[in-house]
Amino acid sequence: MKTQKPSPSPAVVAIPEISFELLHQAHDGMVIIDDHNTILYANPAAETLWGYDPGTLVGRSVGELMAASVENGAAPFDINASIKAVEPVSGEVTFENRSGDYISAEVSLTAARVGVDGRRYRLMMVHGITGAGHRSRVVELQNTVFRSLSSEIQIQDVADMVCREVETLVPNTVAVLILLDEQNRLRILSGPGMPRRFAAALEDMRLTEADIAALANDLNEATTIVWDSYRSVGISLGLHHCWASAIRTRNGRITGIFALYSRSERNRGGWPAQIVNSCVPFCGVLIEQHEARQHISQLSNYDPLTGFLNRTAVHKVIRSLIGQPGDNHFALYMIDIDRFRDINDALGHINGDGFLKSVSERLKGVSRSNYVLSRSGPNEFLIIVPNTRREEALKFADMLHGCVKQPIEIGGNMIVPTLGIGISLFPENGPDGESLLSYAEQAMRQAKRSGLGVTHLARSEDNKAAQDRLLLGSALRESLAQGLLNLQYQPQIDVRNNTLYGVEALSRWNHPTLGNIYPSRFIAVAEETGQIEAIGTWSLERAVKQILEWDAHGIYVPTVAVNLSAGHFRNRNLPGFIARLLSDSKLEPHRLTVEITESVMMTENEDTNMVLQSIRNLGVALSMDDFGTGYSSLSRLTRLPLTEIKIDRSFIMNLEHDANAQAVTTAVIGIGGRLGMTVVTEGVETVRQLDLLCQLGCDVVQGYLFARPMPPEKLEEWLRDDRLAAVLKEAKESRAAASE
Repeated sequence: MKTQKPSPSPAVVAIPEISFELLHQAHDGMVIIDDHNTILYANPAAETLWGYDPGTLVGRSVGELMAASVENGAAPFDINASIKAVEPVSGEVTFENRSGDYISAEVSLTAARVGVDGRRYRLMMVHGITGAGHRSRVVELQNTVFRSLSSEIQIQDVADMVCREVETLVPNTVAVLILLDEQNRLRILSGPGMPRRFAAALEDMRLTEADIAALANDLNEATTIVWDSYRSVGISLGLHHCWASAIRTRNGRITGIFALYSRSERNRGGWPAQIVNSCVPFCGVLIEQHEARQHISQLSNYDPLTGFLNRTAVHKVIRSLIGQPGDNHFALYMIDIDRFRDINDALGHINGDGFLKSVSERLKGVSRSNYVLSRSGPNEFLIIVPNTRREEALKFADMLHGCVKQPIEIGGNMIVPTLGIGISLFPENGPDGESLLSYAEQAMRQAKRSGLGVTHLARSEDNKAAQDRLLLGSALRESLAQGLLNLQYQPQIDVRNNTLYGVEALSRWNHPTLGNIYPSRFIAVAEETGQIEAIGTWSLERAVKQILEWDAHGIYVPTVAVNLSAGHFRNRNLPGFIARLLSDSKLEPHRLTVEITESVMMTENEDTNMVLQSIRNLGVALSMDDFGTGYSSLSRLTRLPLTEIKIDRSFIMNLEHDANAQAVTTAVIGIGGRLGMTVVTEGVETVRQLDLLCQLGCDVVQGYLFARPMPPEKLEEWLRDDRLAAVLKEAKESRAAASE
């Protein structure tokens, strides 16, 4: 029998050949390096990444490839130090290829000993980061920006972070975020790496209407504006290319420009332009937030008529000046316009406002840039002059009198204003702002008692503020113990259905010997002497009892609002006290409203938030009093469990004639509505104000138009006599008469 030969087996491919083909066809770059850092092999993918022709990398030093690599300014590992490394090393690099483009890649080095002599070789694997990878990094930056904007981080810090991150994405560049202000001037919001001379050149520019139109038509025209006109300056400062885009809001307004400048003379291809265009949307959001915060700051700190600081803001300035180290001196001027009420009565509030504005402009005209100007009352101004002693203070007072000597034309009348000026000096007239203001006000009143156009310098004998605080503090403690304080109640009207919404409880003090003490006076003393919490506790107890008394008399008051100071909300026992008060009285929680001040926002912490939320959980309403006059923060407002916000009377004073006051009021009403809060407006005194507030969508109003604060029995009479209906009827008749 014949033996059959086995059939031939398939051809076996040598392992080295397979390895070579795998390296050659790999999509990632593969580079084999010997122990002298010489490239022995580079596959086509590696040649393409670095921009070399096929076969031209072999024999070169790997240092040539890595020389241009950067990672925040340095390679993630030293290629030379890695020669003796046993463990693999890796990192992300961005390098410049031969075409001048920046390529981002993940690089890893693996070492092995090969051959009988054990010679060390290394395999460098290079995985290029694709456009999708770059886009993911931009998206990550965008998310970081949005998270930052929703926090309390300053806009400036967020803008700086954007510029630094973009400079990391596109190395050897300078990023800059530019605002366009109301006068169409460029203002750099952030550009940490921008040469000062180039930044100054940009901020010297004012865009024409043609420039704005060109940007609106093509956002990339921004490159022409921020580069073409300044190319020679930029090149002299080491900037050679620019990619820029205008930033446009949803309503089409151009608000700024985002630009990226390259320090390299070689063109970088399309990647920098892609980065700029990808950043523009969230840069637009950043600018919108910046403008919103600036607007809120303007509303919170400045008087809309004169542009001067308001009372709250100037108090902060005084505290800051007092806290400065060294031999610190300054003068505080309290200025009152003589006979201003006659101007208002004779010519009307519109002309009165025009007169005030003219006077304020003259005061500003004689004040240096480091002086602080404030409108502290309807016809009162404060000026703080740093580094001033007695003689200089009196000389500047003469300048103030002199600046208003020329007549002002108002309503066809030529009026020559005169000023009553009181001056207090730091440190002579007190160690704190309250004392300085008290001395200045007393001096101003003395000046007005002496005649028209008079200056009075404060003296110790003219002001007994410290003694007054001691006297009132002691008397207040005694009055609290004896029950001599009382509450008066001012109605709040729901204009949606012309019914009683509730009442606000207001503390009043009529001392047997000191007489009637204004709330602004004794509340300040109570805060300084630590009695404010006792007054708040008493007010809550008295208000709840009063509701029950009205119920017993057949008088239904839906809710009573009680003011509490910021100090109450640091007391963790407050919610428990209110809960016991409601339980003992069997009062429904929704019939009690607790009013908080904006200063609570400044002391907002875990304890405060817990107290507020606990009160709200009881079913008691929470109201933000005097919204917009102090430390308003929209981000904090959304975190507080509020049910209503109250617009301060200062916004309502000029509501009939001031478009800015109307705009602010509209904005606050809109904010309250969107947050699901009831909006209450204080200080309504005229039918026209009422009509405007109704048109703007306000929910609830209170003020002298309806009733002044009154004792409980007077409120009963007011309700039984249906005085609300009478007032509404009078308002209707007034409207009808005005329209005839």
